[in-house]
Amino acid sequence: MREHDLYERFETSYDDADTMRRKGKRSRSNRAADDGEPTRRGRMTEEEKVRVARVREDQLSSADTPEDGDRWSTWGDAEQGPKPHPSWLITELAAVDRELGIVKTGKEADVFLLERAMGEKACLLAAKRYRSNDHRMFHRDAGYLEGRRMKKSRETRAIANRTAFGRNLIAEQWTVAEFAALSKLWQIGAPVPYPVQRSGTELLLEFIGDDEGNAAPRLAQTRPDEDELLDLWRQLVAALMTLSEAGITHGDLSAYNLMVHDGRLVMIDLPQVVDLVANPRGVEFLDRDVRNICGWFASKGLPPEIGDPSALVTTLLDVAGMS
Repeated sequence: MREHDLYERFETSYDDADTMRRKGKRSRSNRAADDGEPTRRGRMTEEEKVRVARVREDQLSSADTPEDGDRWSTWGDAEQGPKPHPSWLITELAAVDRELGIVKTGKEADVFLLERAMGEKACLLAAKRYRSNDHRMFHRDAGYLEGRRMKKSRETRAIANRTAFGRNLIAEQWTVAEFAALSKLWQIGAPVPYPVQRSGTELLLEFIGDDEGNAAPRLAQTRPDEDELLDLWRQLVAALMTLSEAGITHGDLSAYNLMVHDGRLVMIDLPQVVDLVANPRGVEFLDRDVRNICGWFASKGLPPEIGDPSALVTTLLDVAGMS
């Protein structure tokens, strides 16, 4: 069952809750009056309710939390990444997850460093958690969501009206979209982090960084020399061609969502990936992606005859079969 189906069932039951509660009170009151019984017989005090709730919570917490971590591995209950799974990934169900701190905060999601361990084996993961707080909106989502229509008209209205239910649906859509995009791109050889799993609005991804938990720098943070700049440019063009062959573009490409790890360019932050054909603004997004990133390379000294954005867009559209 999808999460938003659970939200819908919750909302439906919640709508009827007050009516049922009033009917129940009247029924109990009438029966008590007829039988001559006191109306508060057998009721728990508020203090007793709080005490019982705390006891139950403590029992659940002690039963569900491992001694040496924050939670048990969620691998068995999650949507899992494409096979074959990398050899470094811990897939044992008895593994323990331990949070090591926050890596990055963003408008739509925060990224945390997570260690998944089983005995002497361990791997570092990036836990990307989308949020849908009342005071936050998903930036410029209208254009990206074209072509991602919901099947139910109620869900479509909720998203359009940005109700609490609708914002939860948007968060879920972004999470599902990014996991699907990363899975597809990983399988066709694009330079993206391996998508480990999706559980609700949490993505677990391959951590791009060193064994000590230090994240690799964004491209915008690097100062490449002439040879390094040319090598990174060639990697970028190869990555964009791989995406174009698959009929998609990043949708929000910049030097801030490209990482450089040991000289290798890695593309990240792909919830808004755009289908070049299905989205009526697909070519517009492709053109913007190319011009944004070409501008950064030009500012670092890449010769204009090499980093010509118009020529690159033409090449990518040709690769996508849209020229």
